[in-house]
Amino acid sequence: MARRGATEYAPAVTNRPLVPAKDVWRRPGGLSRWFSRHWLEVAMVAPLFLYVFFFMLVPVAQSFYFSFVEAGTQNVTLGNYREIVNRSQFKDAFINTLGITAIGVTMEMVIGIVIALMLARGFRGRGLFRSIVLVPLGVPTLVAGAAMLYFIGFNGYLNEILRDLGIIDVPVYWQQSGFRGMFAIALADLWKATPLVVLILLAGLEAIPGDIYEAAGIDGAGGWQKFWHHTIPLLMPAITMALILRAIDAFRIFDIALVLAGQAIPVMSSFVYFDYQAGNTNTASAAAVLLLFMIVVFVIAYIFLVERRAEVER
Repeated sequence: MARRGATEYAPAVTNRPLVPAKDVWRRPGGLSRWFSRHWLEVAMVAPLFLYVFFFMLVPVAQSFYFSFVEAGTQNVTLGNYREIVNRSQFKDAFINTLGITAIGVTMEMVIGIVIALMLARGFRGRGLFRSIVLVPLGVPTLVAGAAMLYFIGFNGYLNEILRDLGIIDVPVYWQQSGFRGMFAIALADLWKATPLVVLILLAGLEAIPGDIYEAAGIDGAGGWQKFWHHTIPLLMPAITMALILRAIDAFRIFDIALVLAGQAIPVMSSFVYFDYQAGNTNTASAAAVLLLFMIVVFVIAYIFLVERRAEVER
């Protein structure tokens, strides 16, 4: 009976040859037939494609073109890059961008992990605290920068706190070039950007099965051992995503740096902006290309290190 039933309900065998997907476009009416079947998908993807093409790819291609062309001519040259590299303001912008990125992303990841671990626990009012933590995401960047002036300004709360603690005797002017300026801008960006890090890490923490911690507890693992040997490895995908997103934003920091310090603390984005405003389109394009190169190098290097570490652990 089993064999008869299997034979009775077996699918019909056809000798029709399968047509490769690439040959569909070559057949008469293949493109129109494909479009009639997938018109909804095309309509949904088309706005995103047009946005990426006209507002990202085209400006990037134009920046590359102008960066290698001499101003007022069509001559290909590297003079634009040599000119900006020899400027002291460009060197300051390059160093400040790297410093703000390193300081800001480090603080955001550390504080973000701590807050995410706290919010991942079950306690009364957890939903309210999660909502409060995410409030800075809804504040415009310019408003956040203006509000931070009350904190890191010459007569701001930060100097008052440090003076009450006896750490300083006179107020410190934080909006100046150097480590103080880097720390001030990174601190201002910390309040605005940390909720995004918390949101990504919290999603990663809630995706970790609780059975893993129960099994580790049975084996005698303590809280620190669970965190270091289980939480961090399983949270690495979320950490990687948060770190890359925040590093890219930190490299492109502009609004907060401009509000807090103006041209006193130049960064790569503000250098491009002011150089373009001065009419130096070609040198501004060269600086923008270098900024893009910095971002691409960081992302590739970090992904390479993460993949290499994963291979070693395997």
